[in-house]
Amino acid sequence: MTRAEARATDAADPLRALRARFRLPAGVVYLDGNSLGPLPETAVARQRDVVEREWGEGLIRGWNDHGWIDAPSRVGAKIARLIGARPHEVIVADSVTVNLFKLLTAAAALAPERRGLVSEAGNFHTVLHVAGGAAEAASLDLRVVARDAVEAALGGDAGLLLLTHVHYRTGERFDIAAVTARAAAAGARVVWDLSHSVGAVPLALNDDGVELAAGCGYKYLNGGPGAPAFLYVAEHLQERINPLLRGWMGHAAPFAFTDDHRPAPGMGRFLAGTPPMLSLLALESGVEAFDGVDLPALWAKSAALFASFDRLVAERCASHGLRRLTPAAPDERGSHIAFRHPHAFALCQALIADGVIGDFRAPDVIRFGLTPLYLGFEDVWLAVDRLTRILESGAWRDPRFAVRGKVT
Repeated sequence: MTRAEARATDAADPLRALRARFRLPAGVVYLDGNSLGPLPETAVARQRDVVEREWGEGLIRGWNDHGWIDAPSRVGAKIARLIGARPHEVIVADSVTVNLFKLLTAAAALAPERRGLVSEAGNFHTVLHVAGGAAEAASLDLRVVARDAVEAALGGDAGLLLLTHVHYRTGERFDIAAVTARAAAAGARVVWDLSHSVGAVPLALNDDGVELAAGCGYKYLNGGPGAPAFLYVAEHLQERINPLLRGWMGHAAPFAFTDDHRPAPGMGRFLAGTPPMLSLLALESGVEAFDGVDLPALWAKSAALFASFDRLVAERCASHGLRRLTPAAPDERGSHIAFRHPHAFALCQALIADGVIGDFRAPDVIRFGLTPLYLGFEDVWLAVDRLTRILESGAWRDPRFAVRGKVT
């Protein structure tokens, strides 16, 4: 694909107009939306209004007058469309880490005779950290196994399986319906982490029999740095499952100020503390960027961007030691492409200095998020062109690119 061909493909792209929904700096190819989505244009005016009018003038009246108190459920209902859930099955609260802890410890009480908790080795480290903490809190036996041994670890007293749908490093994707069904047949419930899925790959939680899941708000949902996360609990479980991490907002009558705890009906019981309104409303702006978007068409564009990136790298960078980790088949991966290279960190830093922002994952992986809401085929062409130039010139050897900062 030439640059002219890439431009022509963008011109014919029916989703191209969505790019205008985001504030993208000139001269930058942003391929890190799988870690932090860009700023939605509507978020700027919305945040100004919330701060200056709703908070500045309304003060505490904003909880009622401006619907702040309903925001966790309202935004959750908007996310539900993106994950194939009913509106009342999703609520926004806390972080992915906290939400996974809530789900794991609450789900453990549903089958007290089954004490095994299975998860995947090499998963994103916070997932395993929280699994360890949940295992201690709920007296579970945590068993961390290789990816290809996950299903074999089910059975016996294994009652819970914690998995990330799309792997943060490689982009590999589990077959969510098949794994959920096999776990159920073995007597286990699956808690799914959708952080690298939601807003990027097709999800149909109701159709696929998923009962429990949590996901991230600041990646493909473009909710801003540290945006709150969400939880999903299938309707049939909601009145049976009670989180151990409790707070006044999860009470059936939070303003009755009683000492006893009575869980709120439905998903409300998974709230804890006071919702963080500024970040929650920024997330709402990010989720609204999907309004009117045909989700199958979005995934088809993601697959086309991936194929173009992969083909260009194979054609132009084959002799420079890049090895693709991400499966090529669309139904086996997420919406980023990852390569292994012995100098991945320096390559990533050299690209950033040249206006292409991807990211690095230790020890030797460089990732590129292919977010179809705002990326185009010319972006892909430019990224691989600059990558090729850096590899051929050896620009990555500049000592500046070997220094690792706090955030990479």
